[in-house]
Amino acid sequence: MRLYMYMLCCFIHFWTYGYCDSDIQIGYKVSLAVPPKYIVGFIGRAILMETNTMEPNFKVALSVEAELNQKYSCSINVFLGDVKVWNSGHLSHFYTSEKCFLELTRNGDLQLEGPKKRIGWRTGTSGQGVERLQLLRTGNLVLVDAIDNIKWQSFNFPTDVMVWGQRLDVATRLTSFPLNSTYWYSFEIQYNKIVLYLNSGKLKYSYWEFQPTKNRNITFLQVGSRGLELFNDKHKKIAQILSPRTEPVQFLALGNKTGNLALYYYSPDEKKFEAAYRAINTSCDLPLACNPYGICTFSDECSSLCLGDCNCVAALYHSTVQECFLYGLVRGVKQVEEGNGFSYLVKVPKGTYVSHHKNSGLRKWILILVGVVDCLVVFLVLGGIAYYVIWRRRKNSLGTDNTS
Repeated sequence: MRLYMYMLCCFIHFWTYGYCDSDIQIGYKVSLAVPPKYIVGFIGRAILMETNTMEPNFKVALSVEAELNQKYSCSINVFLGDVKVWNSGHLSHFYTSEKCFLELTRNGDLQLEGPKKRIGWRTGTSGQGVERLQLLRTGNLVLVDAIDNIKWQSFNFPTDVMVWGQRLDVATRLTSFPLNSTYWYSFEIQYNKIVLYLNSGKLKYSYWEFQPTKNRNITFLQVGSRGLELFNDKHKKIAQILSPRTEPVQFLALGNKTGNLALYYYSPDEKKFEAAYRAINTSCDLPLACNPYGICTFSDECSSLCLGDCNCVAALYHSTVQECFLYGLVRGVKQVEEGNGFSYLVKVPKGTYVSHHKNSGLRKWILILVGVVDCLVVFLVLGGIAYYVIWRRRKNSLGTDNTS
């Protein structure tokens, strides 16, 4: 990744004129240049505000970044040290060219604009008496009025990170999007448990969950110094996920590569954040650990033996309708023994489960052969029934003649 020198002029400009501060007043406007040509890995940032605390402290930046679709996105970011903990473009990118403008209008609306005053993002706080933009010591970016009432705050728009002191209510979630993928991860707070999901379109697959004991309901959760804390409607702590480290927890993050949930602390010796706790400790339990039709086991020996001559398919037996279903795509499926059915991973010899490419000719001949055999069996059965009916009628007819 590249951070170009002409972007550093922005830092000097903001510092000289006192813009790198703890608040920004209405009427403030600043711009960041966008390169005329696409540069892979380009990142340009201008630090606007930072907290007056010990390192690692919080900073607010206006950023321009090169995306995989060969466009430039513009966003407001909050950083804790060098970790991005909030992003205005988390759910929807604002693509622009030439320049990106950040403005806190006289009417109190915080906006991102492109050329020709095209608005790409806004807080929607116009006419609410907003006087300034502040960065609190907790990392919460807020718009406040003259008597410090909060009119908008970044904590109400969670991304993939929760910082210390941040609270999430039931029915909210963190989301994380892997690069260049149709899948995405979510960490969801439900009334009786917290769950990690792999999402694809309208479908979702849970791969980790934590549930308070005694069927106690969750109202909200919060990141504390010792870990993740769950509370009921009386603000009483009912459960917690503790960090095994003595250092205070700084934030919780949902990884966009693996989908794992982790608590992080700051290591002064290493001068970086390190994971104190991970929800999933074995790569085999991660949702995309297995490639399509791959195999994933806890035993490396078993895995290597199987990969040489086996495929991996999944089957579901539904006990209610007493039917068996075969899945065409397997990604991290494990045996499940809850509900109305049983899900299994099945190792079969290669070639048994016919792929879409290799054995298409073989599959065609197998289908033809099966069809011919089925027709022959049906013909023989019907022929036998017809012969039996005719034979019975003849026998009855002869019996009637002899009687007369």
